[in-house]
Amino acid sequence: MRVEIICTGDEVLTGKIVNSNFSHISQRLEDVGLTVVWGTTVGDDRAALLEAFQRASTRADAVIVNGGLGPTVDDLSQEIAARAAGVELVLHQEWLGRMEAFFTKRARVMPPNNRKQAMLPATAEMLDNPIGTACGFALDIGKARFLFTPGVPRELKRMLEEQVIPRLLKRSGTANSIHLKRFHSYGIGESHADTLLAGIEELVPDNSVKLGFRAHYPQLETKLTVRGIDRADIDRKLAPMQAEVRKRLGNFILAEDDQTLEGVVLAALKGRNASLAVAENFTSGQIAARIGHLPGAEHVFRRGIVARDLRQIGAAVGLDAAQISGQIDAAVVASVAQALRRATGASHGLAVLIALDEGDDRLDFGGTILIAIATANGTAMREARILGGREWVRLGATEMGLDCFRRFLQGLPIDERTDFEKK
Repeated sequence: MRVEIICTGDEVLTGKIVNSNFSHISQRLEDVGLTVVWGTTVGDDRAALLEAFQRASTRADAVIVNGGLGPTVDDLSQEIAARAAGVELVLHQEWLGRMEAFFTKRARVMPPNNRKQAMLPATAEMLDNPIGTACGFALDIGKARFLFTPGVPRELKRMLEEQVIPRLLKRSGTANSIHLKRFHSYGIGESHADTLLAGIEELVPDNSVKLGFRAHYPQLETKLTVRGIDRADIDRKLAPMQAEVRKRLGNFILAEDDQTLEGVVLAALKGRNASLAVAENFTSGQIAARIGHLPGAEHVFRRGIVARDLRQIGAAVGLDAAQISGQIDAAVVASVAQALRRATGASHGLAVLIALDEGDDRLDFGGTILIAIATANGTAMREARILGGREWVRLGATEMGLDCFRRFLQGLPIDERTDFEKK
């Protein structure tokens, strides 16, 4: 089945808003085995929208339209969809009632222009939006089935999973069940992972399992898309392949499926009734930010200290000037981690400090990352050097700090070399 995605809006067309919705839709369709053949971006112009709908209706089997379902005058998707389909707009009483209840629960009066969001093409099927006022809908235009989705990302993502993808899979006539298995790793580049996993698809000879990758530095996502008759068939096919992925990627796998690195770390700390305090300099507090907001972190996360000046970090954890030389080295970082643990009463002190190169940002600009994990029993250390520019170093140091701590908690070696380090 050939799928087209049409994204609408002047702000998207002119680049004022990054079109992340297209990327999300396309990736999710690929994950479930659906092929996006065309992608179109069109502004808030009636003639241009009509032309885009008409063109898509002759070449695609299914079209996902994103945006243009709001209450303002530049939201045109319902109007142009009705015109392209040759039907009238009619008031959808059920959705009008839903919107009125939405505003009533928030002690607000629904503005008159929101009524426009309940005007749908006469032949449209409603696509539910449980978290917003933009009503999704589907209808046939030409030979294609059009599915209209809201532009607000969280509303789009919910509708895509619950309403759009199930309908497209049914329409495509693919296997009854499709499952996506994901492995998240840090430290292995895409080409290296591809080499390590060479030939793995041969474990399921009927070609019903597809291996894929999505690189988003500093992590890599390895994907297994499995088709089967039912869940039992999928589990049978998936079992040998996921075992082989775990074996070949080994300790570099930090989480699976919907897990996150920070979530794995938090769960490990909670499981042993442990606690954590963090000291960071160049990472701008990103390690603390990734842990501190999670549910349950209030019982685990003690404190995050962020400063660019090493002496200020030392003072914050109770070290005097004589103990901080001004230079970031292994001894200083170990002292910071232990002092941090003592000052906060945490069972674990994590110090991630970077000795950054001097000068302007450039390709060979880098930093030496020193990581210390302190407990009452001693201090574990890790040192690495990353090149590639300031942002590359900052992201890499954040991930390396969290991943080293994950490894430490899981009893794994924390000094396995990554593909991102300078050799």
